[in-house]
Amino acid sequence: MIIVRPIKKSDLKALYRIAEDSGHGFTSLPVNEKLLQQRIKHAEDSFAKDVKEAGNEGYLFVMEDTETGEVVGTSGIEAAVGLDDAFYHYHLGKVVHSSRELNIYNTVEILSLCNDYTGASEICTLFLSDSHRKNNNGRFLSRFRFLFIAEHKERFSDTIIAEMRGISDENGNSPFWQWLEEHFFSMDFPTADYLTGIGKKVFIAELMPKYPIYVSLLSKEAQAVIDKVHPKTVPALRLLEAEGFARRGYVDIFDGGPTVESHVNNIRTVNHSKRCQVIIDEVHSTDNYIICNSKVADFRATQAQLSLRETANQVVISQAVADALMVSEGDWVRLVTN
Repeated sequence: MIIVRPIKKSDLKALYRIAEDSGHGFTSLPVNEKLLQQRIKHAEDSFAKDVKEAGNEGYLFVMEDTETGEVVGTSGIEAAVGLDDAFYHYHLGKVVHSSRELNIYNTVEILSLCNDYTGASEICTLFLSDSHRKNNNGRFLSRFRFLFIAEHKERFSDTIIAEMRGISDENGNSPFWQWLEEHFFSMDFPTADYLTGIGKKVFIAELMPKYPIYVSLLSKEAQAVIDKVHPKTVPALRLLEAEGFARRGYVDIFDGGPTVESHVNNIRTVNHSKRCQVIIDEVHSTDNYIICNSKVADFRATQAQLSLRETANQVVISQAVADALMVSEGDWVRLVTN
């Protein structure tokens, strides 16, 4: 059975492998054992913490194949970004240059550095091994987070965002960053990306241009990738758009990839999820659901066939699913159609 659970200290080796496999542009998982240890420790502390409102908690989950014990993926949620370190974006806006006397009217796009998403919750760090990219595991690894958020709303902001990976080649070269590097940074994209991943972000404030950048002054290559996603990220973007996420003109300062956002109450999985009491019995249904328990430190989620008794707010699940979710008869679970 495939389950999702909170990460733990013993998952370090698996997380390091995932960091290596994820490649360039995956800022939230640097290939650095010490930093990954810190990320796991921070996650363990966050899951154990009694929380009344969103703070600097970081929830990191892993997907496990219980038949082999292998960790095959990871997925995370940051409760509130930018509280400890500045959280930068470019906002894509417009200015008008006009002269009535000359009968000239030009609208020009600009990029303005901002911290507008400070305090927002971020879904992040989604990666699934090639061996398990089947049976809707990718959708499950993304969508279960909205069940966790729905069940524990006090831990998160009303605004949920996701940064989409922008365009870069197999060597980690970003056309957007190459222009910034040439004029401001003298530092290649993989290095800048890595420094951000390990928390060394002060160079951004020190070297990033302070004034709006006219898009028309960028190289043609840089202009072409603004607000574009990496080909491997297109399925993740489509899934989030189906959940109700939309672009608001914010792009990544390194690769120009878009950030999408939604109010928590407008997210499809949050809206359509149901809380039900558990009945353990044989299941005579082929309806597939994503289902999770109501716990935090002992959170578990899986995909399963189950029978829903909507009028009674009850759900019939098998003993195997109950064991995987660590629930007993009468416990509450949250679920949504898959």
